[in-house]
Amino acid sequence: MRRVIDHFGINCADLAVSATFYDTVLAPLGVRRLIDHGVAMGYGAEYPDFWLSNGAAEGPNREMHLAFRAGSEAEVRAFHEAALGLGAEELHAPREWPEYHPGYFGAFVRDPDGNNVEAVFHRPPTE
Repeated sequence: MRRVIDHFGINCADLAVSATFYDTVLAPLGVRRLIDHGVAMGYGAEYPDFWLSNGAAEGPNREMHLAFRAGSEAEVRAFHEAALGLGAEELHAPREWPEYHPGYFGAFVRDPDGNNVEAVFHRPPTE
């Protein structure tokens, strides 16, 4: 079965307070902090599919981030082209993001409500 949502993230007014909250309430669900970049933290059971970021400077109406799972790099490119065709703001053109992990291929746009929306393909590792 294909997953639709790959990961999502919220921007927090106080990252430290939110991190303490999510560390505590997600632990009974088998979810823990897997990545901590200081300004962003990724939570999950196997890989980070929920992210917290520092959004203190954004005010009360902070954008959210939503990443849809793509089946190929071609699908990521098609998502990007479709969004630009509708006049969406390009945040990042399709490319590999090795800082996330090898084989992470994504494109980012802004939706009509100002949210950061991504399509991502995780290329399987080669052996």
